[in-house]
Amino acid sequence: MDWEYIDLQAKQWVMEAGDKIRDSFSKTLNIQTKSNPNDLVTNIDKEIEQFFINKIRKTFVNHRIFGEEGFGDEVSNLDGVVWIIDPIDGTMNFIHQQRNFAISLGVYENGIGKIGIIYDVAHGELYHAISGKGAFMNETQLPPLNKVTVKESIIALNASWVMENHRIDHNLLIPLVKEARGTRSYGTAALEMVFVATGRVDAYISMRLSPWDVAAGAVIIEELGGHVTNLRGKKLDFLSKDSLLVAKPGLHPTIINDYLKEGKW
Repeated sequence: MDWEYIDLQAKQWVMEAGDKIRDSFSKTLNIQTKSNPNDLVTNIDKEIEQFFINKIRKTFVNHRIFGEEGFGDEVSNLDGVVWIIDPIDGTMNFIHQQRNFAISLGVYENGIGKIGIIYDVAHGELYHAISGKGAFMNETQLPPLNKVTVKESIIALNASWVMENHRIDHNLLIPLVKEARGTRSYGTAALEMVFVATGRVDAYISMRLSPWDVAAGAVIIEELGGHVTNLRGKKLDFLSKDSLLVAKPGLHPTIINDYLKEGKW
Protein backbone atom coordinates (compact mmCIF):
# COMPACT_ATOMS: atom_id res chain seq x y z
CA MET A 1 0.00 0.00 0.00
CA ASP A 2 1.42 3.39 -1.02
CA TRP A 3 0.55 5.32 2.13
CA GLU A 4 2.48 8.40 1.06
CA TYR A 5 0.34 8.70 -2.07
CA ILE A 6 -2.85 8.18 -0.07
CA ASP A 7 -1.66 10.77 2.43
CA LEU A 8 -0.88 13.26 -0.35
CA GLN A 9 -4.31 12.86 -1.88
CA ALA A 10 -6.04 13.09 1.51
CA LYS A 11 -4.21 16.29 2.45
CA GLN A 12 -5.07 17.91 -0.88
CA TRP A 13 -8.74 17.07 -0.36
CA VAL A 14 -8.68 18.33 3.22
CA MET A 15 -7.23 21.67 2.13
CA GLU A 16 -9.83 21.97 -0.61
CA ALA A 17 -12.58 21.13 1.89
CA GLY A 18 -11.19 23.81 4.19
CA ASP A 19 -11.57 26.38 1.41
CA LYS A 20 -15.18 25.31 0.95
CA ILE A 21 -15.86 25.73 4.67
CA ARG A 22 -14.25 29.18 4.80
CA ASP A 23 -16.34 30.22 1.79
CA SER A 24 -19.45 29.31 3.80
CA PHE A 25 -18.68 31.76 6.62
CA SER A 26 -20.60 34.58 4.95
CA LYS A 27 -23.56 32.40 3.97
CA THR A 28 -26.69 31.40 5.87
CA LEU A 29 -26.44 27.89 7.27
CA ASN A 30 -29.19 25.30 7.25
CA ILE A 31 -28.99 24.01 10.84
CA GLN A 32 -30.72 20.84 12.02
CA THR A 33 -30.64 18.77 15.21
CA LYS A 34 -29.84 15.08 15.47
CA SER A 35 -30.00 13.09 18.73
CA ASN A 36 -30.76 16.11 20.94
CA PRO A 37 -31.14 19.92 20.66
CA ASN A 38 -27.38 20.40 21.19
CA ASP A 39 -26.36 17.73 18.65
CA LEU A 40 -26.25 19.92 15.57
CA VAL A 41 -25.58 19.37 11.91
CA THR A 42 -25.46 21.85 9.04
CA ASN A 43 -25.70 21.62 5.30
CA ILE A 44 -21.94 22.26 5.22
CA ASP A 45 -21.22 19.16 7.38
CA LYS A 46 -23.19 17.09 4.88
CA GLU A 47 -21.68 18.71 1.79
CA ILE A 48 -18.11 18.26 3.04
CA GLU A 49 -18.65 14.58 3.87
CA GLN A 50 -20.13 13.99 0.42
CA PHE A 51 -17.16 15.84 -1.12
CA PHE A 52 -14.74 13.43 0.58
CA ILE A 53 -16.82 10.39 -0.36
CA ASN A 54 -16.88 11.37 -4.03
CA LYS A 55 -13.10 11.91 -4.07
CA ILE A 56 -12.30 8.65 -2.26
CA ARG A 57 -14.65 6.49 -4.33
CA LYS A 58 -13.25 7.81 -7.59
CA THR A 59 -9.61 7.40 -6.55
CA PHE A 60 -9.58 4.37 -4.23
CA VAL A 61 -12.44 2.17 -5.37
CA ASN A 62 -11.76 -0.67 -2.92
CA HIS A 63 -11.64 1.53 0.18
CA ARG A 64 -14.61 1.89 2.51
CA ILE A 65 -15.81 5.06 4.26
CA PHE A 66 -17.13 5.46 7.81
CA GLY A 67 -18.46 9.00 8.20
CA GLU A 68 -20.38 10.87 10.85
CA GLU A 69 -23.21 12.04 8.64
CA GLY A 70 -23.97 8.57 7.29
CA PHE A 71 -23.28 9.05 3.58
CA GLY A 72 -20.53 6.42 3.52
CA ASP A 73 -20.69 2.66 3.88
CA GLU A 74 -22.34 0.47 6.48
CA VAL A 75 -19.23 -0.44 8.46
CA SER A 76 -19.35 -3.32 10.96
CA ASN A 77 -15.65 -4.18 10.86
CA LEU A 78 -12.37 -2.51 9.91
CA ASP A 79 -11.18 -5.13 7.44
CA GLY A 80 -9.22 -3.69 4.54
CA VAL A 81 -8.78 0.07 4.22
CA VAL A 82 -11.37 2.24 5.95
CA TRP A 83 -11.50 6.04 5.97
CA ILE A 84 -13.01 7.40 9.20
CA ILE A 85 -14.22 10.94 8.62
CA ASP A 86 -15.70 13.80 10.61
CA PRO A 87 -16.31 16.62 8.11
CA ILE A 88 -16.66 19.21 10.88
CA ASP A 89 -15.72 18.20 14.41
CA GLY A 90 -17.08 20.90 16.70
CA THR A 91 -20.19 21.84 14.71
CA MET A 92 -21.58 23.95 17.55
CA ASN A 93 -18.39 26.01 17.55
CA PHE A 94 -18.54 26.26 13.75
CA ILE A 95 -22.06 27.67 13.98
CA HIS A 96 -21.54 30.03 16.91
CA GLN A 97 -17.88 31.03 16.60
CA GLN A 98 -16.57 30.14 13.13
CA ARG A 99 -13.48 28.81 14.93
CA ASN A 100 -12.52 25.97 17.30
CA PHE A 101 -13.62 23.26 14.85
CA ALA A 102 -11.69 20.94 12.57
CA ILE A 103 -11.82 18.46 9.73
CA SER A 104 -10.79 15.04 11.05
CA LEU A 105 -9.75 12.22 8.74
CA GLY A 106 -8.20 8.90 9.71
CA VAL A 107 -7.24 6.03 7.39
CA TYR A 108 -7.08 2.56 8.93
CA GLU A 109 -5.98 -0.80 7.54
CA ASN A 110 -7.36 -3.89 9.27
CA GLY A 111 -8.03 -1.81 12.37
CA ILE A 112 -4.56 -0.23 12.53
CA GLY A 113 -4.23 3.53 12.14
CA LYS A 114 -2.04 4.43 9.17
CA ILE A 115 -2.83 8.10 8.46
CA GLY A 116 -4.20 10.84 10.67
CA ILE A 117 -5.08 14.33 9.41
CA ILE A 118 -6.71 17.10 11.43
CA TYR A 119 -7.18 20.55 9.90
CA ASP A 120 -7.88 23.58 12.08
CA VAL A 121 -9.61 25.49 9.30
CA ALA A 122 -9.87 28.88 10.99
CA HIS A 123 -6.17 29.00 11.90
CA GLY A 124 -4.77 27.22 8.84
CA GLU A 125 -3.03 24.57 10.95
CA LEU A 126 -2.76 21.13 9.35
CA TYR A 127 -1.77 18.35 11.75
CA HIS A 128 -0.81 15.11 10.03
CA ALA A 129 0.98 11.82 10.52
CA ILE A 130 1.75 8.64 8.65
CA SER A 131 2.39 5.80 11.06
CA GLY A 132 6.13 5.35 11.53
CA LYS A 133 7.08 8.56 9.72
CA GLY A 134 6.59 11.25 12.36
CA ALA A 135 3.86 13.77 13.08
CA PHE A 136 3.75 17.34 11.80
CA MET A 137 1.97 20.68 12.15
CA ASN A 138 2.03 22.08 8.62
CA GLU A 139 5.69 21.43 7.63
CA THR A 140 7.12 21.46 11.16
CA GLN A 141 7.82 18.07 12.72
CA LEU A 142 6.45 17.69 16.23
CA PRO A 143 8.82 16.38 18.91
CA PRO A 144 8.05 13.24 20.95
CA LEU A 145 5.88 13.86 24.00
CA ASN A 146 7.64 14.19 27.33
CA LYS A 147 6.50 12.92 30.70
CA VAL A 148 4.71 15.37 32.98
CA THR A 149 3.21 15.15 36.47
CA VAL A 150 -0.39 15.96 37.35
CA LYS A 151 0.67 19.09 39.24
CA GLU A 152 2.45 20.36 36.12
CA SER A 153 -0.35 19.51 33.72
CA ILE A 154 -3.20 21.29 32.00
CA ILE A 155 -6.08 18.90 31.38
CA ALA A 156 -8.76 19.37 28.74
CA LEU A 157 -12.02 18.43 30.42
CA ASN A 158 -15.62 19.59 30.07
CA ALA A 159 -16.84 21.09 33.34
CA SER A 160 -20.02 19.01 33.21
CA TRP A 161 -18.04 15.88 34.12
CA VAL A 162 -17.01 17.43 37.44
CA MET A 163 -20.68 17.86 38.34
CA GLU A 164 -23.08 15.02 39.13
CA ASN A 165 -23.84 13.16 35.91
CA HIS A 166 -24.91 9.71 34.70
CA ARG A 167 -21.64 8.70 32.97
CA ILE A 168 -19.03 8.82 35.74
CA ASP A 169 -18.81 9.41 39.46
CA HIS A 170 -17.75 13.06 39.42
CA ASN A 171 -16.04 12.58 42.79
CA LEU A 172 -13.28 10.67 40.94
CA LEU A 173 -12.44 13.71 38.84
CA ILE A 174 -12.63 16.45 41.47
CA PRO A 175 -9.23 15.57 43.05
CA LEU A 176 -7.64 15.46 39.58
CA VAL A 177 -9.00 18.91 38.74
CA LYS A 178 -7.86 20.29 42.09
CA GLU A 179 -4.31 18.96 41.72
CA ALA A 180 -3.79 19.82 38.06
CA ARG A 181 -2.25 23.15 37.13
CA GLY A 182 -5.38 24.03 35.17
CA THR A 183 -8.24 22.80 32.99
CA ARG A 184 -9.51 23.82 29.58
CA SER A 185 -12.46 22.94 27.35
CA TYR A 186 -12.57 23.64 23.62
CA GLY A 187 -15.62 21.68 22.43
CA THR A 188 -13.87 19.69 19.72
CA ALA A 189 -12.24 16.32 20.36
CA ALA A 190 -10.05 16.53 17.26
CA LEU A 191 -8.42 19.80 18.32
CA GLU A 192 -8.16 18.79 21.96
CA MET A 193 -6.23 15.71 20.85
CA VAL A 194 -3.81 17.69 18.71
CA PHE A 195 -3.41 20.17 21.55
CA VAL A 196 -2.02 17.22 23.53
CA ALA A 197 0.20 16.43 20.54
CA THR A 198 1.61 19.97 20.53
CA GLY A 199 1.87 20.30 24.32
CA ARG A 200 -0.78 23.01 24.58
CA VAL A 201 -2.51 20.68 27.01
CA ASP A 202 -1.18 17.51 28.63
CA ALA A 203 -4.26 15.27 28.72
CA TYR A 204 -7.79 15.16 27.37
CA ILE A 205 -10.71 13.36 29.01
CA SER A 206 -14.18 12.79 27.56
CA MET A 207 -17.00 10.44 28.49
CA ARG A 208 -18.59 9.54 25.18
CA LEU A 209 -17.13 10.01 21.71
CA SER A 210 -17.63 8.37 18.33
CA PRO A 211 -14.90 6.78 16.18
CA TRP A 212 -14.80 9.71 13.76
CA ASP A 213 -14.10 12.08 16.67
CA VAL A 214 -10.88 10.30 17.63
CA ALA A 215 -9.58 8.13 14.76
CA ALA A 216 -7.30 10.74 13.19
CA GLY A 217 -6.06 12.11 16.49
CA ALA A 218 -5.14 8.65 17.74
CA VAL A 219 -2.68 8.17 14.87
CA ILE A 220 -1.01 11.52 15.58
CA ILE A 221 -0.83 11.04 19.37
CA GLU A 222 0.54 7.49 19.19
CA GLU A 223 3.14 8.56 16.62
CA LEU A 224 4.49 10.93 19.28
CA GLY A 225 4.56 8.34 22.07
CA GLY A 226 1.34 9.42 23.77
CA HIS A 227 -1.45 7.11 24.89
CA VAL A 228 -5.02 6.79 23.62
CA THR A 229 -7.45 4.55 25.54
CA ASN A 230 -10.84 4.63 27.16
CA LEU A 231 -11.11 5.59 30.83
CA ARG A 232 -10.54 1.99 31.89
CA GLY A 233 -7.21 1.96 30.08
CA LYS A 234 -8.53 -0.32 27.33
CA LYS A 235 -7.79 0.05 23.63
CA LEU A 236 -10.44 1.76 21.49
CA ASP A 237 -12.08 -0.34 18.77
CA PHE A 238 -12.98 2.58 16.44
CA LEU A 239 -16.38 1.06 15.66
CA SER A 240 -18.43 2.16 18.67
CA LYS A 241 -18.82 5.06 21.07
CA ASP A 242 -16.55 5.02 24.10
CA SER A 243 -14.97 7.18 26.75
CA LEU A 244 -11.55 8.64 26.01
CA LEU A 245 -8.32 9.40 27.84
CA VAL A 246 -5.51 10.92 25.78
CA ALA A 247 -2.37 11.81 27.71
CA LYS A 248 1.37 12.16 27.64
CA PRO A 249 3.47 9.18 28.73
CA GLY A 250 3.67 8.87 32.50
CA LEU A 251 0.60 11.04 33.00
CA HIS A 252 -1.73 8.48 31.42
CA PRO A 253 -1.13 5.61 33.91
CA THR A 254 -1.14 8.09 36.80
CA ILE A 255 -4.61 9.34 35.89
CA ILE A 256 -5.88 5.78 35.41
CA ASN A 257 -4.42 4.29 38.57
CA ASP A 258 -4.48 7.20 41.03
CA TYR A 259 -7.70 8.97 40.05
CA LEU A 260 -10.00 6.96 37.83
CA LYS A 261 -9.43 3.73 39.77
CA GLU A 262 -9.67 1.37 36.82
CA GLY A 263 -12.65 -0.95 36.93
CA LYS A 264 -14.35 0.80 39.85
CA TRP A 265 -16.88 2.87 37.90
